[in-house]
Amino acid sequence: MYDKYPKGQARGRYWKHLKQIIQAENYHNYPPEEPNYVNIETPPSMHPCKRICDITGYEAPYFDPRTNMRFANADVFKLIRSLPNEYVQRYLALRNAAIVLK
Repeated sequence: MYDKYPKGQARGRYWKHLKQIIQAENYHNYPPEEPNYVNIETPPSMHPCKRICDITGYEAPYFDPRTNMRFANADVFKLIRSLPNEYVQRYLALRNAAIVLK
């Protein structure tokens, strides 16, 4: 393999631009209801949406029942429990899950 591709020579790989992909695939021949690169309208996903931590933005496997906030690890949980109620309400409002906490 080292003899075939000496140092400094390309291996023949190159990226195609979107315009080149569209021309090569003849997307104008596809039916309009089939999703592709040209048609951005697609049906909703059948997979459940990912739960994201309200503080860090990482994937959140945990949920705090007292504040209804999602969190990624124990450090974030401590931070959530130390937040005042008005800050918790603001975080929940960002996710459109604003409720009145007792």
